[in-house]
Amino acid sequence: MDPVTPAALLRASPLPSLEARILLTHVLGWRHTQLITRSDEALDSPEVERYLALEARRVAGEPVAQLVGAREFFGLDFEVTPDVLIPRPETELLVETALAAMENISRPRVLDLGTGTGAIAVAIASMRPDAQVWALDRSAESLAVATRNAARLLDAKRPGGAVDLQQSDWYSSLDAALRFDAIVSNPPYIASGDPHLSEGDLRFEPRGALTDEADGLSAIRTIIAGAPTRLAANGVLWIEHGYDQAEAVRGLLTAQGFEHVRSEQDLAGIERISGGQWPG
Repeated sequence: MDPVTPAALLRASPLPSLEARILLTHVLGWRHTQLITRSDEALDSPEVERYLALEARRVAGEPVAQLVGAREFFGLDFEVTPDVLIPRPETELLVETALAAMENISRPRVLDLGTGTGAIAVAIASMRPDAQVWALDRSAESLAVATRNAARLLDAKRPGGAVDLQQSDWYSSLDAALRFDAIVSNPPYIASGDPHLSEGDLRFEPRGALTDEADGLSAIRTIIAGAPTRLAANGVLWIEHGYDQAEAVRGLLTAQGFEHVRSEQDLAGIERISGGQWPG
């Protein structure tokens, strides 16, 4: 029998080329360039078997991020498990917008609601070492993942200190005296009957991180209603939402008394986040 090589596995794979290469480099512990420079190298049977097992699971629909246990976000490599929402590129807009809002604030205080992997909180803490960052989630399993990501990806000696991770149903467990310069959130915003919940990667992600089991706006209403007593004067609130929810979210922000309310588009031209400033 001819030896099995990386090139042969990639040629025979039913997966998109990029996905097959990600799974194979994960199994082999190689860099992507090594798939080229060592493409004709014979592989051991256990390596081939591990790759084929992952390939079959991907064909069955499991997300690549869960199969390899990681996903890159804002230049950082986050651990991913089935207990957390997989970080997505469009959410980087939320981080960028929050960072821009705090650009001229020294030692800003930031609150991330529903932190999941900790991607938003850790990315902000990484880019603003002086920021004091709190990250809340009601899921103990999510917090365990976020805790590991924060410990691995952030400098233990950062001036703003460690990210303060707390188990909380939105604001409920947070010290009432705290005030924040920015509150950010990527809450569950898919309506309960949306067919996307039974399609693609979403089938394998925690349902509670995807849908509010209602109209898709109930968590957003809670976040907006609670923000005024948690924001410092001129503090900002930014929320990620669905492709067709921007107008509704702007309406909720305006009705609550926020100023300078607007939405920002992601790279696909979709109004992906909406926010505003609490009056000074």
